[in-house]
Amino acid sequence: MTLRVVLEYDEVIDSWAAYCPEMPGINSCGATQEEAATNFKEAAELFFEPSDFLVPEKSKVLQIVL
Repeated sequence: MTLRVVLEYDEVIDSWAAYCPEMPGINSCGATQEEAATNFKEAAELFFEPSDFLVPEKSKVLQIVL
């Protein structure tokens, strides 16, 4: 999967922010552009990592491949 990641510099806190406009909620930051991008990649991988949550009895789980 390919995601568009925006890197934005914040002069007030002297840090880079990384976020994906198509996936709100996945974001990160870092002292450098490279660190912010690496941290974002890790956050995205954790977001998509399968979890062992319990599904209510009358629910269905679908698997969708992008």
